[in-house]
Amino acid sequence: MWKLIERLEATSDADAVDSVTLPFELRMRGRLKTISDGGREMGLFLDRGPVLRDGALLRAETGEIVAVRAADESVVKASISSGLALARLCYHLGNRHVQLAIGSDDEGGWVRFPPDHVLEALATRLGATLEHHRAPFDPEPGAYAEGHGHDHGPASGSGGGQGHEHSGQSHGHSHGYSQGHSHDHPHDPVHGHGQRHAQVYDFQRHLSHRDGLKHEL
Repeated sequence: MWKLIERLEATSDADAVDSVTLPFELRMRGRLKTISDGGREMGLFLDRGPVLRDGALLRAETGEIVAVRAADESVVKASISSGLALARLCYHLGNRHVQLAIGSDDEGGWVRFPPDHVLEALATRLGATLEHHRAPFDPEPGAYAEGHGHDHGPASGSGGGQGHEHSGQSHGHSHGYSQGHSHDHPHDPVHGHGQRHAQVYDFQRHLSHRDGLKHEL
């Protein structure tokens, strides 16, 4: 079995000796056992990262290069005129937090997504014409898909730890402040101020009482 362990750069000119065709759901995984298009057993042993795109290249542990192909699957194609209408359709569908493939043809623009009666009704209300068919589903990767911003930690495998350390550092700062505060009031950092005020008040009352006695004498 070939163990696919490395993602190659998109600009790589390496020649693939085999390919593996997978639906979108399986291209999101980093661990998977499957059969290549050439009938060979292979397994994915990849670090966490972006979804495997159609045409991506993977290197096996023994050096072979395998190309990834997006499989045909059930999708809905919502066609609409290009320009503002397409932008509005993408905006409202995107607000539903679903994966979308966006493209254009001679008739205008289109948005492709998995079958969903709520999304289909929304697209129809916005003026799109729907077509149910089978086609490769290769949605937009999104702003953070290549390991930037919020996804940087999971993609590299260390960001989560850094985030945890940062939280720990912030927690430590909080303790540091409490310790510093307790140095001013070693016996009771919470009630120290009250005790001091009470002691000052008693001392002032003692002085007043003493002065009153002197005045009487």
